[in-house]
Amino acid sequence: MSKLVECVPNFSEGNNKEVIDEIAKAISQTEGCMLLDVDAGPSTNRTVYTFVGSPEDIIEGALNAARTAFQHIDMAKHKGEHPRMGALDVCPFIPVRNVTMEECVQCANLFGKRLAGELHVPVYLYGKAALKESRISLPAIRAGEYEALPEKLKNPEWAPDFGSATFVPRWGATATGARTFLIAYNINLLCTKELAHRIALNIREQGRGKDQPGRLKQVQGMGWYLDEENIAQVSANLLDFETTPLHTVYEEVCKDAQDLNLPVVGSQLVGLVPKKAMLDAAEYYINKENLFILEEEHKIRLVINRLGLDSLSPFNPKERIIEDMVQDGKESGCLISLPLHTFVQKVGARSAAPGGGSVAAAMSSLGAALGCMVGLMTYGKRQFEDLDPVMRRLIPPFHQAMKELLVLVDTDSLAFSSYMAAMKLPKNTPEEKERRTAAMQLGLKSAVGVPFSLAEKVHSLWPLLKEMALQGNIACKSDIQVAAKALEAGVFGAYFNVVTNLKDITDEGFKQKVQGKFPTF
Repeated sequence: MSKLVECVPNFSEGNNKEVIDEIAKAISQTEGCMLLDVDAGPSTNRTVYTFVGSPEDIIEGALNAARTAFQHIDMAKHKGEHPRMGALDVCPFIPVRNVTMEECVQCANLFGKRLAGELHVPVYLYGKAALKESRISLPAIRAGEYEALPEKLKNPEWAPDFGSATFVPRWGATATGARTFLIAYNINLLCTKELAHRIALNIREQGRGKDQPGRLKQVQGMGWYLDEENIAQVSANLLDFETTPLHTVYEEVCKDAQDLNLPVVGSQLVGLVPKKAMLDAAEYYINKENLFILEEEHKIRLVINRLGLDSLSPFNPKERIIEDMVQDGKESGCLISLPLHTFVQKVGARSAAPGGGSVAAAMSSLGAALGCMVGLMTYGKRQFEDLDPVMRRLIPPFHQAMKELLVLVDTDSLAFSSYMAAMKLPKNTPEEKERRTAAMQLGLKSAVGVPFSLAEKVHSLWPLLKEMALQGNIACKSDIQVAAKALEAGVFGAYFNVVTNLKDITDEGFKQKVQGKFPTF
């Protein structure tokens, strides 16, 4: 799959629809850039744009947006609830797919240099791109905001990383950098701005200062008031949602609000959110409330409900979860997206791929699906009520394996295709021969690794399948028998795919590692 970088520029305009739309158009009309979200806030007077593209295209998209903003935004007239220091206040680059953080740092450097050179404005590097420790934190760079810039730029300590230390009244200054995925998250309260800010000080990592740190790591926060909604918000930036998850921020704010007898009335995500952040929150509430939910769609709905994410506006997961927004045209026609009859025809065509490996993966996935089905045909029925705890334990592994094995249908085909592509590489010089041999060996290892992982996954299901056969609904006896044979056939196919490709691998350490595990299958 292609390289994908996310860019989330924040512009200091949240009320003038014409300007907001012009900036959006500048991004969306940039070749190779896909605009995913435009989130305007009237009270904050700020709009957050989210778009993705290749490292090269994303820089052009950000520059086009900045050029448009330069024509339309005058910071000398700007007022808003959100801290800001420039028309394009901040422009981060975030790795999404097949891109390293170092490449995003390079994006920030190239963007910052070109922005300063073309518009003659001061630009600072922050986050992973920061050249000085004092500039890692965005709030540190933004301290004093736009109003403090004229004096700040006179201080040699705050000379910009790009551009001259000259105050540009219409623009101010811009921070650009590279970071991990940041979640902008606001919790709604029926109270004053001051009380919301009091809670924000309690939870944010910075707290009230060095002597009074807050409770949540990697969280920035402040309180503000939304005039258009007539509510206050604890506004939080989750700098690392795996360190401090979404639900933790919500629950901690609820705890403080309860102590102050303040009602929490839902919350709001600004921009996009990674699916994992939503699923992590789902698992928290599933465990907390002892729920039994399997489908991702249902888990997402649970989180929307528990966090009140639709309290201010509808929350459509397909428009807010980044993985659902960014797809290679249904992953460029992957096998598992095809109708069954088309997949069968492809297998039956005069082509080596998809072949036995993909069919083995499909059969294994169906076997796991049947195991899941038998569990669900047992769970929740009055005559098997005493088996509900058993089924709640047995069903999830089959459900998860069903999804993981299905992915291997395409993975196996791609592994074989990469080996065939390596065989077609030129071999006219010693260097070309060496590159070709190395690529072929890499392809063979992939062609072994996929069926090997298939066999390992199916192997883990056998004890569960035996228990399901003993405990499951007797009316599903034939289904469990088909499940067993489907899984057996999948392992059979995987085994011979491994054996076929392993003999041509020259890495003895790799071969011994694989062969050492074969007796367990």
